[in-house]
Amino acid sequence: MSGFSNFAISFSIISVLTGVFSSYKIAIQAGGPAGLGIGWPLVCVGTMFVAAAMAELASAFPTAGALYHWSALLGGPAAGWMVAAMNLVGQVAIVAAIDFICAKSIASTLVLSDGARLPLFYVIVASHAVINLVSIALVARLNDFSATVHVLGVFALVALLAAFGRAQPVSFLAHAFTTRDDHSYALGFLNALTLGMWTMTGFDASAHASEETHDPEVRAPRGIVASVAVSAIAGYALLCALTLAIKDLPTTAAEDDPALAILRGALGERAGRVAMGAAIVAMWFCGLSSLTSASRTFYAFARDDGLPFSRFIRRVSPRFKTPPQATLLAAVLPALLITITSRVRNGDSVFDAASSLATTALYVSYGAPVALGVIARLRGKWTHRGPWNLGRAGIPVAIVAVAYAAFVLVCFALPPNIVYGEVIGSVLCVIFVSYFVFARRTFRGPKIVRTQ
Repeated sequence: MSGFSNFAISFSIISVLTGVFSSYKIAIQAGGPAGLGIGWPLVCVGTMFVAAAMAELASAFPTAGALYHWSALLGGPAAGWMVAAMNLVGQVAIVAAIDFICAKSIASTLVLSDGARLPLFYVIVASHAVINLVSIALVARLNDFSATVHVLGVFALVALLAAFGRAQPVSFLAHAFTTRDDHSYALGFLNALTLGMWTMTGFDASAHASEETHDPEVRAPRGIVASVAVSAIAGYALLCALTLAIKDLPTTAAEDDPALAILRGALGERAGRVAMGAAIVAMWFCGLSSLTSASRTFYAFARDDGLPFSRFIRRVSPRFKTPPQATLLAAVLPALLITITSRVRNGDSVFDAASSLATTALYVSYGAPVALGVIARLRGKWTHRGPWNLGRAGIPVAIVAVAYAAFVLVCFALPPNIVYGEVIGSVLCVIFVSYFVFARRTFRGPKIVRTQ
């Protein structure tokens, strides 16, 4: 991969088109325009601290499996195994959530029945698996094209909405509104932040692809930081354009798909559907990149004997030079997650469950190695710095990053989402117990000994 391809894989997974269109309903109902107009910049600032701290680690330790390797090198095998397990939970859930919302959006745009969602979801996951099995070079080219689609798609939608859909003054972006039953706007505003937090995930993909990137000590950290920075700007432009095109706030918030309703109202029925089609294409690319990242994490963990049947999972195809078993795992497990969740939940709650699990699990795996890096620095155990580093600002930035990661977990556990906090707590307990019961005696960590 080139430096641009490394950037593109994270930028495609962040996918502001996917994040905004999939979670707009949650944010506009909970926090109204202010939850977006004020909330998005706040989230982006917090995310940039996390990205900068992770980029410094990526420059020092450029390996596939990134987060897990950093944790094992800085905190020992137990920390590495637990972070790997949590990151895999998050990556499986993010593939499931993205591909499910893509299927849901296709069904809504084409006015298909709810029963079409699952079959469409399976087809989308299968298409991503096949491409990842055939060639990483093809994935890289598609990711490059995906970055172009995202930039042009956002630019086109913002321009069209500004030209034909503007219905509110800029001050509308600070308007407080909530549909919460308890009318608590403070909690509603925090609920609305989850749109940005869910969207701003997946930038660790640049680190996971380090071993397939030229000059990864420089290009992987640049990919992490640049993907967050560009996404922050593009996402805010899109959110502002959509929100300022709202004609009647209570009516829009009550829609089953407020973002699609805004596009239809601003651009007309046909043009609105075409615009939504561009977002769906972006969602498909986002899912492709997410499955690539997940498969590389499965491969790296199996390479270090961290999974059952590791010898089988870590095999690389001599023909395609890709890890087929790891790729299939990255496709089958999300499909199972959505299938099981669909049996106990309906409609939007399936996506809510998958996206909440993805965000919270990923931010636990983001915060842990950063925290371990702070401890290792203070103890003098990590003195090696990569060419991309923050110098003396490294420790303060990392501390803020860890605090923000904890804040993300709090926001996803606030009412009415208490169940999602309980879910991530249960996952943490299962991972902790699993390590001490099954993995402690056999797992020795990555086969890299340098920590300075």
